[in-house]
Amino acid sequence: MIMAFFTTGKYVESVARGRASSEIKKLLELGAKKSRVLRGKDEIEIPIEELKIGDVMIIKPGEKIPTDGIVVKGESSVDESMVTGESLPVEKSKGNNVIGATINQDGILYVKATKVGKDTFLAHIIELVEEAQGTKVPIQKMADKITSVFVPIILVLAVLTFANWWFFSGDLSKSIGVGVAVLVIACPCALGLATPTALMVGSGMGAKRGILIRKGEAIQTMKEIKIVVFDKTGTITKGKPEVTDIYSRVKESYLLEVAASLEKLSEHPIAHAIVSKAQLKNYKKVTSFSIVRGKGIIGKIGSKEVVIGNRALMNDKKIKYSDFDGEIVKFESAGKTVMIVSENKKVIGAIAVADAIKEDSVDAINRLNMQGYRTVMITGDNERTALAIAKQVGIKEVIANVLPEEKANKVEELQKTGMVAFIGDGINDAPALKQSNVGIAMGTGTDIAIEAGDIVLVKGSLVGVVQAINLSKATFKKIKQNLFWAFAYNVVAIPLAVAGVLHPVVAEIAMALSSITVVTNANLLRRKKI
Repeated sequence: MIMAFFTTGKYVESVARGRASSEIKKLLELGAKKSRVLRGKDEIEIPIEELKIGDVMIIKPGEKIPTDGIVVKGESSVDESMVTGESLPVEKSKGNNVIGATINQDGILYVKATKVGKDTFLAHIIELVEEAQGTKVPIQKMADKITSVFVPIILVLAVLTFANWWFFSGDLSKSIGVGVAVLVIACPCALGLATPTALMVGSGMGAKRGILIRKGEAIQTMKEIKIVVFDKTGTITKGKPEVTDIYSRVKESYLLEVAASLEKLSEHPIAHAIVSKAQLKNYKKVTSFSIVRGKGIIGKIGSKEVVIGNRALMNDKKIKYSDFDGEIVKFESAGKTVMIVSENKKVIGAIAVADAIKEDSVDAINRLNMQGYRTVMITGDNERTALAIAKQVGIKEVIANVLPEEKANKVEELQKTGMVAFIGDGINDAPALKQSNVGIAMGTGTDIAIEAGDIVLVKGSLVGVVQAINLSKATFKKIKQNLFWAFAYNVVAIPLAVAGVLHPVVAEIAMALSSITVVTNANLLRRKKI
């Protein structure tokens, strides 16, 4: 039974270890199967496997980009969230690089393939995950090791006890009884149950609170964590832009009505945020609508020309916004994107849009700071935005401008100063989740992040990080208590059995009691508040 138990455990562990890579491979299979390429003046469709470096691919709105490349013609915005985790699409024009399997949004792009097959960004991510997948210290290693030594020793001891008693007493019946008592009392059932029962109770408690423990060893490692590292988008923040502030020289409802009427005609996430904020039943009729890529939008409502966009668009249209400069700088310093709204060349207001912070992020990070953990945020965002977000949630250390493939390297550097837990939600977080001592994935994130995590927070709430640490400490304490009781029974009872004091039936009862003690003690964990 013991050997079957440990063998099954090892099998489950090995299956779990290989799943992260297979999940990314599944994701790669979901990528573009075919590519539309230019051959001479003709457009032809070829299987993705036949794509060569130098081929010019044509990607229409809504299509996946077949492989990594560089834009040679066209302008569009590309949704790279499945790779970078960042919620806002990235504007692409001639000379910009694009990543395979990301989604082209609203313009036709002509892209020259620069990498194919195993050289692509996603293939590189797979490689990083596999490299970082090294085995961690299994929680049952000690019990496993002791059992492997303990069982043969007891078998030899039982034979020697039988031989010794028979040699000195000549009583075969008594000798067999004493030998059997030694075998029975030393049965390592309690030792085998000590770890898994506490783990089962701990993981059950976690599951009720939305904390899924995918790998038992994370319970052991979690209590040693000194540094807690957070990804920003989708982890600390909601990963979805929202209107956070409105500064208006006209009635706010009028400003939103004008802005939303134009923005309704755009597919940009910032436009969706403004439309969602306005919640209009009837939109004003817009004519002469046009998008100025990377800057904003223009349209007419009746006889009034409405321009909505950033500073660059206002400068292009020679619209003065100096009266609003103070507010715009204030919003931008807080890491927000500002849309200036003008009517007939006169600015009437500014709307700030940002990826809002989750309601409980501040509470969770404050608790971690109070418990003495070093909290760090890693993000691909610029430093000003990153510092603004970090200040709001109480994180004192920021590593900004980090490329997706560099996250694992940054985690490795931090590991030189202590054990690291990494919390993330995107494909780009998978290598870092694997590299860290404990990877905690947000259940609201991508499948690959969830598969790469040792612990999954189903609700996507950072309070789960604090609960997971507390649960880890409580569960490991129970495991140590259980191992103590398992050994205590054997240390006391084996000498008594060898001395012939214990009857085999009494030994059987003692052995059963040791198992009951361990199981009961594990269940007392349920009373613990985490």
